[in-house]
Amino acid sequence: MKHTPDHQILTNIAARAGALLHRQGERVATAESCTGGWVAQALTAVPGSSAWFEAGFVTYSNPMKRRILQVPVEYLEGSDAPGAVSEPTVEAMAEGARKLAAVDWAVATSGVAGPGGGTDKKPVGMVWIAWAGAGDRCDSEVFYFSGERESVRYQAVEAALEGLISRLESPVRK
Repeated sequence: MKHTPDHQILTNIAARAGALLHRQGERVATAESCTGGWVAQALTAVPGSSAWFEAGFVTYSNPMKRRILQVPVEYLEGSDAPGAVSEPTVEAMAEGARKLAAVDWAVATSGVAGPGGGTDKKPVGMVWIAWAGAGDRCDSEVFYFSGERESVRYQAVEAALEGLISRLESPVRK
């Protein structure tokens, strides 16, 4: 399934997330690798986002993931390391962003957008997304998107925002 990027759809989804954050008096930050700041861009495209959006961190390289977001080196280096595109790394990115920005929520993305860079274990289209919330709650999900680079990235942004909304609406909060 090819997903054609539609910025208005992302803005509408981001506005729903923003309304929930605003109503609950909470703030969000982002930590992005494969999406390159697109989640933050979608959130800040919403008028009034300064009331609930705090910061966005684009940590594309492993050294920046370590230095800025405090992702443990053993997640990124060595033959046994899970690597940048993995559950422990994306969760560490989300937790690092939440702590660094001192916010209630953080969303993190790390994946293989393509067209190159994929492997058998981590194919093009594989994206990990994590959501860190209050009370040190953090969970993540792996997605396998299809299409060209922009389509993979768009789908990742959409999934990140939808995941934030579902967690904001969850009765199991803090």
